[in-house]
Amino acid sequence: MTERVYLHPLTLAPGPQAVEGEAVRLGGSMAYAREFALVVRDAGQVASRLVGTRTEIEAAIARLPSGLADDAARQWANLARVHPPLQLGERTVRLDQPQVVGILNVTPDSFSDGGQHDALEAGRAHTAAMLEAGAAIIDIGGESTRPGAAATFEDEEIGRIRPAVEYCAGMGAAISLDTRRAGVLAAGLDAGAHMANDVSALRYDPRSIEVVAARGCPVILMHAPGAGEDLHAGGTYADVVSEVFDFLAAARDRAVAAGVEESRIILDPGIGFGKSLAENLALINALPLFHALGCPLMLGASRKRMIGALSREEAADQRLAGSVALALKGMEAGVHLLRVHDVAETVQARNVWRGLKDAALTDFSTLPPL
Repeated sequence: MTERVYLHPLTLAPGPQAVEGEAVRLGGSMAYAREFALVVRDAGQVASRLVGTRTEIEAAIARLPSGLADDAARQWANLARVHPPLQLGERTVRLDQPQVVGILNVTPDSFSDGGQHDALEAGRAHTAAMLEAGAAIIDIGGESTRPGAAATFEDEEIGRIRPAVEYCAGMGAAISLDTRRAGVLAAGLDAGAHMANDVSALRYDPRSIEVVAARGCPVILMHAPGAGEDLHAGGTYADVVSEVFDFLAAARDRAVAAGVEESRIILDPGIGFGKSLAENLALINALPLFHALGCPLMLGASRKRMIGALSREEAADQRLAGSVALALKGMEAGVHLLRVHDVAETVQARNVWRGLKDAALTDFSTLPPL
């Protein structure tokens, strides 16, 4: 069967009471959708598309052929799935509001801040500042994955991340390890890390999936077209949104088949990895769709090249406003984790956004009088 089905949330609402209970809460987040598109694609082309509210979509799902109907029903249930908190060491990270993940690059050649935090004292100071500013998780990376970056050897990467994990653990941080190598992941977990963040979706090193399954740690699976050294290779798409969706569904299923608990899987569409500006924009606009995969979502768009492309080609460290704009777009879509360089500014934006959402959820002025 070449037909595949997709459920796109289209019209976002401030809260369920604003649309008289017709809204669906997306992924247990603070985002609500009222209208949806039920799309059937056949051999990569749109075969049918129906737009409707909850009642109309449920009726349309029931009319689909059995195979498609089963998949659509699973996706429909996934859209409203409430995700339990992440337990990362002694830290509990709730997923009912957007959480900010602070980036700690301990590499000399990262695209945005390479060399700034690889020295121990600089890394400690930066981590302390991010935690004080409100970062829920610190994501440590010891390898640059920018296009054209020099290869990093496993021992070299371990030497970079292990001291960083140790001082972050000493501060009581929840720690994610941004690596695609099983040996680095195992060393980081032994040193006190709590979660894996694999930009290759556990494809680069076949042992990584075994480590994640055996340790029982949460894992972030990200889309990148390349499975080898160059993660950006092979980025050609007929329809980037459905193809990234299908990739992440397959990555989730592959991890579950290997013994990883589905409740421990987080998915990331991989903004900037082997994608053009138009493709990145399409994915960001389609973020609500990815709730249909049934896992929490991460967005990593901070300081990405697309910001400069949309503005005045600013350098990476001059892309704060664009980064916050993309983070807010993720919040509106119900993204659970926002991976950012500029923690304090993103947390402030999140807190203001949260205040607006709280006010909307308690605003009963749209309801008829009793």
